[in-house]
Amino acid sequence: QVQLVESGGGSVQAGGSLRLSCAVSAITYSNMYMAWFRQAPGKEREGVAVIRDGIIDTAASVKGRFTISQDNAKNSVYLQMNSLKPEDTAMYYCAASYKTTGWIFGPDKYNYWGQGTQVTVSS
Repeated sequence: QVQLVESGGGSVQAGGSLRLSCAVSAITYSNMYMAWFRQAPGKEREGVAVIRDGIIDTAASVKGRFTISQDNAKNSVYLQMNSLKPEDTAMYYCAASYKTTGWIFGPDKYNYWGQGTQVTVSS
């Protein structure tokens, strides 16, 4: 079983920064995909960034502004968000998966989810 707890969301003005944290509790962290997703009202859940064994993939929509990182000693995954825009407003979720198949930015690949943390960016 994997448990995920997000923190760090909040309200910020456009151009500002936020850092999201995800505390991870798992039996093994080997070969685990860790990802950040977001979902705005009325929209589908969107994959933002993924990390697995140090390999990072970032969605085009946030590339150059968002950075995913992992601290194995603290069993945590982070999402540093810079140059935030109003369109980044969404509920942000941490997700985990051991599945070796499936699109890394697709929600179906992930079977462990956190409760979400709200990010609101005002213009």
